[in-house]
Amino acid sequence: MKKVLSTAVALFLFGTSFAQEENDSIPPNGWQKEGNVQLLFNQSAFNKEWTGGGTSSIAGNLTVDYQFNYRKDDFTWDNRILGNYGLTKVKDDEFERKTSDRLELNSIAGKQIEDTNFYYSWFLNFRTQFAKGYEFSEDAETGETIRTETTHFLSPGYLQTGPGMMYKKGDNFMVNLAPATARLIFVDSDFTSRAGYVDGDYFGVDEGKSTRFELGAALTAFLSYEILENVEMEHSLALYSNYLENPENVDIDYLLNLNMGINDYLSANLIFQAIYDDNAVGAFQIREVFGVGINFGF
Repeated sequence: MKKVLSTAVALFLFGTSFAQEENDSIPPNGWQKEGNVQLLFNQSAFNKEWTGGGTSSIAGNLTVDYQFNYRKDDFTWDNRILGNYGLTKVKDDEFERKTSDRLELNSIAGKQIEDTNFYYSWFLNFRTQFAKGYEFSEDAETGETIRTETTHFLSPGYLQTGPGMMYKKGDNFMVNLAPATARLIFVDSDFTSRAGYVDGDYFGVDEGKSTRFELGAALTAFLSYEILENVEMEHSLALYSNYLENPENVDIDYLLNLNMGINDYLSANLIFQAIYDDNAVGAFQIREVFGVGINFGF
């Protein structure tokens, strides 16, 4: 955990050297809206004579990114909706598998402290997933694949909110610290009411319950910069420590998005994400997606 966290922090510090060079002009008052839809493709194919091994597969990943930000003199209100869903289908596999599934809303309001880059802030974060998630196993007698539902929309869902202090330099660099953050985890009680369920096994929620309340400290950071012409790197980091139970176990959610523009409609894209949440899995969850994308801005 320390290794991944230190790597993420190092990337943030390295990236700030690029961010400091950007124009510090103040955006105009009023609403600013921007969105982008991207569809990534990955595909591999082998004929029956191929001797090197391999299985044909096809994969797609759809990302929706929409920002709607408001400014009125020394007051800012930034909002961002992120949707990401991906599937892969391997030849001769009965079921397609999810490669990514995330729905997230980030909202933060800030009141600027005189003529500085510091703000009094209040943030809200909500995240869940779109579709059902499964664990796959094999029937010992028939050899058939067994699919067991483990998650679905709003199970789990996370809602965090709280006051804090924010450092914001333009639209591309922000760090917010909220030392009194309330977090609500909600799940479908059908999962926590199963026979043999042990308290806390399902995202920390007690047996038969559908919610878990936590109070702790949250740090969120965002950094975006251009490393080469038409090559943009974006980092998002979220840390959370629960004061009420095991505060030393810090939850980590780090996302890196590297977008390499080919033209107005085509790009190559790399997504890397690392999550640590010991209420879900006592280890890092890692995903990586790379492919050629079709873009549509709005």
